[in-house]
Amino acid sequence: MVVSSTDDYQATDQKSYDKMSELKAFDDTKAGVKGLVDAGITEVPQIFILPPKYRPESSDTCESQFIFPVIDLEGINEDPIKHKEIMDKVRDASETWGFFQVVNHGIPESVLEEMLQGTREFFDQDIEVKKQYYTRDLTKKVVHTSNYDLYNPSIPAANWRDSVFFSMAPNPPSPEELPKPCREILMYYTKHVMELGRSLLELLSEGLGLDRCHLEDMDCKEGLGVVGHYYPACPQPELTIGISKHSDGHFITVLLQDLIGGLQVLHQNQWIDIPPMPGSLYLNQLCLFLLHFQLISNDKYISVEHRVLANKVGPRISVGCFFSTGPSPSSKLYGPIAELLSEDNPPKYRATTVKEYGDYFRQKGLDGTSALLHFKI
Repeated sequence: MVVSSTDDYQATDQKSYDKMSELKAFDDTKAGVKGLVDAGITEVPQIFILPPKYRPESSDTCESQFIFPVIDLEGINEDPIKHKEIMDKVRDASETWGFFQVVNHGIPESVLEEMLQGTREFFDQDIEVKKQYYTRDLTKKVVHTSNYDLYNPSIPAANWRDSVFFSMAPNPPSPEELPKPCREILMYYTKHVMELGRSLLELLSEGLGLDRCHLEDMDCKEGLGVVGHYYPACPQPELTIGISKHSDGHFITVLLQDLIGGLQVLHQNQWIDIPPMPGSLYLNQLCLFLLHFQLISNDKYISVEHRVLANKVGPRISVGCFFSTGPSPSSKLYGPIAELLSEDNPPKYRATTVKEYGDYFRQKGLDGTSALLHFKI
């Protein structure tokens, strides 16, 4: 592969660099970024090098200590007063950050650790074993790939990560279809996360002044996708990024990460480091593949932009669970919830189908802009 050192990106002779051929050569290996690192590369290949204006700078990150929301869910179903206090905190965090961390969420720490370990073991398998899952067909129930938007011409550079995606609800794969290293823990972890998702949707509904079942009745947790990300150690992390700035498009994203760090959220126009905390989950009202709370809440809840930095230390492992509607195309329209609208609060977004939103998001790719703008009235 053609490589570039330090800041030579702009000086590269573009005539000697056929980006599409380089992308295809990388993709055809089916070995992902991990395959490059395992081969012993000492410089970042050019397809991963961000133009200077896109590179994260240390000055981008706020040095002051923001107190980001940490919400303790203990006793949520035992005491009405405690329940109200937790609901208020969830509402406030969703309105001001679009992000919060939850502790005492009911998922044993051993289960969290096993889920991270199972994900790591999937990527540590022999390449010939992993190749059977490598595909760019995102309709499959198990998808191993590197950069779903790899060939998108609007993307300035590929991200330094590999991924494996599992469609776990409403029609999960049979156990035999799941990779052996994470088969049992994936099914067990999914059950726990589905229970947590139901509790969170109830809190979010109540925070909007709606019946506690309102969002679940809208099918906001009918579908569940689980994605494991693998960020190999990077020889030149200043030239690339783990995941570019974006906001997710599912109703809820529950994110589990290991202790390496690198996750940042954009708050008050400043990038904030989100340090790992043992035994916790990160919860984001974001916007990625389908719809999101900012649209259906008519900006009452916000979508947070976030990114993951590349690191010389690795691999970094994370597992995201995405709650959405079911995967089948539907003509059902999702727009700002009628009960939230008034003469003083008219709809700010047009209604859209899950398919339209998803198609637009995939076509746009992780180009650093929000898909929300496309649906704004």
